[in-house]
Amino acid sequence: MTDSTQSRLSIREITYRGTIMAIIITVPSLLSLVIVWTILDNLLYAIIMGAIVHFIAMGFSLNISKKLLVKK
Repeated sequence: MTDSTQSRLSIREITYRGTIMAIIITVPSLLSLVIVWTILDNLLYAIIMGAIVHFIAMGFSLNISKKLLVKK
């Protein structure tokens, strides 16, 4: 089932692209947590908003990873 015409990514490229994906997912979550916590001064609301933004970012990262993790 493997296609010999596809080239594989090296470990370094996988690590680099995985790090980019992790930054894309975590930075908006952490920023929303800090901003909501600062504005509302309520940690529970900040955690809930951070989780919501995190799952939205995970949804977008699915599309981004399909484009980013393909070797050209």
